[in-house]
This record gives sequence, C-alpha cells and structure tokens, in this order.
Amino acid sequence: MRQLTHRIQTAGGLLRWSRSALTPLAFERLGSERGHVFVMNLDDITLIVPTCNERLNVRAFLLSLPAELQVIAVDASDDDTPSLIHAIRPQNTRVIERRTDITHARQLGAEATGTPWLLLSDADVVFSLTYFAELDKLDAANPDLGLIFGTKKASDRFERYHRWFARCQRFFAALGIPAATGSNMLISRAAWQRVGGFDLHLRCNEDSEIAWRIARAGFHIHFAPLLSVYSHDHRRLNNGVTKKIAHSALRCCLLYFNLIPSRWRGRDWGYWSRPREAARSASSPSASLSAPPGTPTPWP
Repeated sequence: MRQLTHRIQTAGGLLRWSRSALTPLAFERLGSERGHVFVMNLDDITLIVPTCNERLNVRAFLLSLPAELQVIAVDASDDDTPSLIHAIRPQNTRVIERRTDITHARQLGAEATGTPWLLLSDADVVFSLTYFAELDKLDAANPDLGLIFGTKKASDRFERYHRWFARCQRFFAALGIPAATGSNMLISRAAWQRVGGFDLHLRCNEDSEIAWRIARAGFHIHFAPLLSVYSHDHRRLNNGVTKKIAHSALRCCLLYFNLIPSRWRGRDWGYWSRPREAARSASSPSASLSAPPGTPTPWP
C-alpha cells in the first residue's frame, strides 16, 4: 500500500495540531456490507474546492494534498487567493476565476473535469495524514457506489462539536440517510450525472441535498469514518454553536422532506452574512463583494 506523508504548513510556519490529530488512525476495512475490499486510484479523482478570499487558509489546505492529485479551484476572491494557489501548487492545479456562489462553484468544477470521481472539499480544512492511504482502498469501478463521505474533525476548542457531529453522521448512516459534509465527500460521476448535478437554487446545504438525491436514486452510500479532514477556521461556529446547529438542523429537515417553498430555496437564512464580513476584514479590508446584476453572490 502506497504510503503518503504530507507536510502541513501555513504562512506563519508549521501548523500546530494536537497529538491526537496526528496519530495514525487504526486500520478499518472499507467496503460494502458484503465485505468486499475496494481499490481506488488517485488518477480516477479530481478534487474540487470553491475558494473566496481564502489567503489565510489555502496554503495549509494545498500542502495537505498529494502532488499527483488533480485539483480544480473555482475562485470568487477579490484578494490574492488565485495567485497564491498557483504559487503554492503550480502542478496538477487549475483555477477557474468566477464570481459566483458556492453551489455554482461546485457545479462548475464538476463540469470542468471528466474523472470518474469528484472529491469535494473546502479550503478551510486540511486532510488527515492517513486520508489518501485509506482512499487507496476504495473502488472507483464499483457501479453501485455513488457516494462516499467521511468525517470533519477539529483539534481545538470545537473538537467536542465535531465529535458530536460525527456521531450524528454514524446514526443517520445507519438509517440510510447520508449526513454528508461538502468538506469531505466523494461523488461518482455516474451518480452526479444521474441526479442532474447540484441544485443551483440553493445558497447553502447543497452538499447535503445532493447526497440525499443520490441515495434516493438507488446508489450505494458508504460512510467512511477513517476518511477525516480537520477544520481550523471556524467562522460560523464563532458566531454561535447553537445558532449553527439550529440553522443546519431546521433547514436540512425542511429540505429533506421538501417543505421549503421554491421562492425560499435560494435564501441562505443568514448563513453567509456575518462570516462574509469577517472574511472581508481579515483578508482584504477595502475589498467589495459586489457583483454585476444577475450574478450569484460569492460566499466568504
């Protein structure tokens, strides 16, 4: 099994993680209920990451990836994020500059690649040191496997929140409901095409919504807890953990049961507003996030 070791570095030096974050995870066989062992090749995967003013996060994110992995960044920044991406990772990386929202960005990235698998993530996380070794065990050729989703962890004051979220993922997975996060999910191209891509009316929760449609289309869904990413930028949690939980729980429940009127689907219910202001002040204080009429508004 190919061993991959990645150095995680930030602009200010080495990113410091707790001992538990860097400890190699125990081996767990990933496969279907029938016990099959899968094998996946990095050549079959393209990582798609939306970016918007992520100059403080993008270095650690990119340096946690293997050099041979194909990456497409769909960027809506008005700071130097695109040039940083090119400088940090000049090979196997494509930047599409488009001032659009996160859902359109994910859709554009998926349309721009032809690999059998799409790995969705966000620039405010880093991949665990064992992530891509575990990924080598997954089979891109299994026609019934449409979605693989992992966990999102933290090694700081929000570690407890993310541990609770992972338990919820396991609980809902047992019920056949994928509680996937757009920071860490793989979608097969066949499944993405079958369900018609992302719901472009949504401003948030587009990751959860497409996962539900893939499950309802009859594809096999696999929760892989050993595929972990670590979050280190908690803009929305900093605005209140209770607020974040209430927003996600209520909106996801209404979306799952299709109870949101069509005229409300395109509203984010305040999900991006305050974090966008924080991102602007931290990344580019004089920047404007205004866009031409009809252009989907970028996220932070």
